[in-house]
Amino acid sequence: MAVVVAAGVLGAAGPGVAAAQAVGLAGCSGRLAKTVRFATGELRVYKNRQYACAVTVAQAPGARRAMSVSLQPRGGRAVVDAGRFARQAGPVTVHALNRCVRATGSVAGRGGATGWILC
Repeated sequence: MAVVVAAGVLGAAGPGVAAAQAVGLAGCSGRLAKTVRFATGELRVYKNRQYACAVTVAQAPGARRAMSVSLQPRGGRAVVDAGRFARQAGPVTVHALNRCVRATGSVAGRGGATGWILC
């Protein structure tokens, strides 16, 4: 009986764990508005009604390396997440209701930028 209960617990936790990891990878809510690919990864920008969110994702997750993501609303200060990460930098979020934003991202010294978008 204990084996059946343990299998049931693992079966019930499996999909929940996968869903939590999927949300945790990007960490941004809303629709994907822009993707900028570069040699070592990609910059993703998401938008919902009031906020914009950005994340930089490594092309090949693994060893920690320098990564950054920056998101700036027009007329405001940029929000930055930079450091040594294995998989992603960010998410960073700014209030963007009726405002353009620009985003930059880099992985291991290579990167990309959006210019002003979501205007």
